[in-house]
Amino acid sequence: MFFSVRTTRLSLIALGLAGSITLSGCAAIAVGGVAATTASVATDRRTAGEQVEDQSIEMKAGAEARKLVGEQDARINTNSYAGHLLLVGDVPTEELRQQAEANISKVAKVRKVYNYLRVGDVTSLSVRSNDSWLTTKVRTALINTKEVPSRTISVTTERGVVYLQGKVTTTEGERAAIAAAGVEGVNKVVKLFEYVSPASVQQEQNQTSTNNSNTSSNTSSTPPASSGSLDNGPVAMPVQ
Repeated sequence: MFFSVRTTRLSLIALGLAGSITLSGCAAIAVGGVAATTASVATDRRTAGEQVEDQSIEMKAGAEARKLVGEQDARINTNSYAGHLLLVGDVPTEELRQQAEANISKVAKVRKVYNYLRVGDVTSLSVRSNDSWLTTKVRTALINTKEVPSRTISVTTERGVVYLQGKVTTTEGERAAIAAAGVEGVNKVVKLFEYVSPASVQQEQNQTSTNNSNTSSNTSSTPPASSGSLDNGPVAMPVQ
């Protein structure tokens, strides 16, 4: 969610930051994450309930930011993934940066807050526009990278720094980070992934395939309701 003075919008656009490494010819990558086990679905590895909760978290976090900032010149973006809330943007003082984290962390269902708010003047429109373009390019890069579940990875870009959130395996996370770091214009990639086991991913994929197979079989074995009709006449029904 993006918040500025008198303006809010819901953004469509996790887990500890441990350090950073530099890849030759690529942007720096900040590495972080906590192991977890969860199932996957075709488009998003969050449950339907988690997705609804994340939308609610972003709305409530935006309301908290509005109350806190008041008439001050500030900009706060929030992005929640499975209750892990990312804060990026600009605030005028360090005190306000810390207070934003303290207040927003109390929002219901928030499991953890990652505070990357910057103290300083509000970022210019041209920089923010470039960030939006970088987000689009990174998403495209993820889609085009083999064995990266792009639909379950959330991408946020702030002043050339790309933040990646989602439920991925360790290998998927590394591939996604390398792909994002290779996009021209990206200065740094911060991984805020929640790591899942390959076994849990495979198990859910097998279950999904089984369900789809059963659905297809049931559909193909169902006899048609009718074999045709005549204009202004009775419908020809199959013989029982």
